[in-house]
Parts: sequence; structure tokens; C-alpha cells
Amino acid sequence: MHPPFIMNEKLLLIDADSLMYYEMGKPSLEQAIAGINDRIETMLQETGAEKYAGFLTLRRCFRYNIDTSYVYEKTPYKHNRKGGSKPIIFYALKEYLQQDPHNFVGLNGLEADDAVGIYSEIAKKEGYEPIICSPDKDVLQQLPGEHLNYQKLEFVKTSKEEAENFLWKQTLMGDSTDGIPGIRGLGPKTAEKLLADCDDPHKVAIEAYLKEYGIREGVTRFAETFNLVYILRTKEEGLRITSLPDLSSILTSKPTLDATSTDDLFSAEWT
Repeated sequence: MHPPFIMNEKLLLIDADSLMYYEMGKPSLEQAIAGINDRIETMLQETGAEKYAGFLTLRRCFRYNIDTSYVYEKTPYKHNRKGGSKPIIFYALKEYLQQDPHNFVGLNGLEADDAVGIYSEIAKKEGYEPIICSPDKDVLQQLPGEHLNYQKLEFVKTSKEEAENFLWKQTLMGDSTDGIPGIRGLGPKTAEKLLADCDDPHKVAIEAYLKEYGIREGVTRFAETFNLVYILRTKEEGLRITSLPDLSSILTSKPTLDATSTDDLFSAEWT
């Protein structure tokens, strides 16, 4: 049975990974939960939306499986992320977001970035007007559409042309935040110069890799970098990794947020 076709109803798709980080320094769990609730309420107020779906990265994603640092002299995917255990309040917040009233979800093998990209396409096909909410520059600049940076409370509108240009710029220079090297020594200014007024950015990018690394290593590094920086954005791409719940099953209507008991959160097993 297909869900009802809703014309142009605004729908928030929340990349929720940063929410826990922003609030985990609060003195108590109750205050941290209140902070998360306030942020979600603010997103709804700023956009005028009544419904939302939130996504979390729960485990290692598919990108770790395409890393070839063991073959070539390069750094592995996300090698520069700090290890060690996070404060228990972080895991309590992660558990809270997966429960009522928010019911955020994590999709096996996907990052939250991929989930908002995929469900943005699904939402459009079901007649919604999706607004992606994220503080991540990759999400805001690589996915076309209207977005809300919920850290700065700024709206960002990214055209298809701008999104494509940002993707190829990332492919050339990599992403230091995620430990993706790109072409050695090639920074943003050089990437922009290479892509300026070119008709075929794909050709420009792969030729730059071949010039720097030769045919075999160049092709491999190009394909790997592209797949590491590329955010999934279609249902078909997502289904190659994991099953996808129907959009209607993960939607939450604007909740009435009462005081929340924290007893059950601390009894959970943290992953």
C-alpha cells in the first residue's frame, strides 16, 4: 500500500550525529536532553515544518571496506578521528534519540550523511518538500536543495551545479576532516582553477590523478577518493548497502516534549 501523496508539505531530514556532541558537555543528562529537544524544536520553528525524520550513524559504514591504504602509501579512512571512549552521557543521548518522542534511526552500513541524501530523494518522490538539517559542510554543499545549518541557524540553498562542482572539488583535493588525502599537494585553490569553466569535470579529475600517480594507481586512487567523498543520494544506491524502511514508518510529527525519565537510558548497553 502506497503512502498518501502529500503536495509540498515541508519535511525535515535531520543529520543527527552532531546533536550528541553539541550537548554532551552539559552538567546533567536532563540538561543535555533539554538542549537536544530545544534544537529540534528550533529547527521545526525556523522551517515551519510539522514532521521530521532523524538519522544516526550507529556502526562502521561501507566506506571502510573500500579503503586501500593497505595497498598504497596513504592514510586510512577517518584515521584522524579521536579514539577512546566517549562520556557516558553521549551514549545516553544516542539512546534517547532512538526512543519516543523522536524515534531516530540508524541504517546498517550507512552514515547519517547518506541517509539524509537518500531520503531527500524519496521524500521528493512522495510529494514532500524536504529540508536537510545538518551542520556538516559536505552535506550542505554536496547535496542539492534547501538546507538548514542547525549549528548556525542559517539556511543554505545549493543548486545542482554547485553541488556537482563541490563533489569534484572534493574528489581532487580529498577531505582532511575524514582523513581522505586526494591528490597530494593539491589544495582548494588549485582544484577550483582546474574546474573553472570546464565542460567535463569528471575528465579533468581523472586526468589529474593519472598525471600524478600513473595509470594503475591513478585510476584506483581516483575511484577510491570519489567513493569516499560521494554522499549517497538515491534509493537504488542505498539498497545496494542495506534495506531501507518506508519513509512513512520513520516519520515523527512535531512532539509535545515533557520531562523525560533517564532511568532506562543508563540501563542500556552502549555501542
